Amino acid sequence: MLNRVILIGRLTRDPEMRYTPAGVAVAQFALAVDRPYSNAQKEKEVDYINIVVWRQLAELCAQYLRKGRLAAVEGRLQIRHYDNNEGKRVYVTEVVADNVRFLESANAGNREDAAGGFPSSAPRANAGKVNDPFEDDGKPIDLSDDDLPF
Repeated sequence: MLNRVILIGRLTRDPEMRYTPAGVAVAQFALAVDRPYSNAQKEKEVDYINIVVWRQLAELCAQYLRKGRLAAVEGRLQIRHYDNNEGKRVYVTEVVADNVRFLESANAGNREDAAGGFPSSAPRANAGKVNDPFEDDGKPIDLSDDDLPF
């Protein structure tokens, strides 16, 4: 059996951070994910998907993610229910994330931050030097026939 979800979308609100009575961090936010088609009025439709993140990943999300930021979430779909104050059963569908990728920096206008993929307050090993592995992209590569594996 397989229960795996991968989403890319924008946060609809800042993550809400809490701690359980046992001291475990949990953060919640929602992603707005475009549907791959338009409606009859040629407008894009959007799904708003609730995300739950636990432990250290929850703390990182609360610290670095903000409303409007682009993020990729990988996890599992969970459907739970509870009885509200009026005695009605309420169903909740959410994605429990075990991997979150920050796809935009906090300061997307700053080239160094955009290349680094982390907000300017995040620690980086090579903060003074941006290492772009694609800086020679498009230029011919000098290879001899001896270098080819076939």
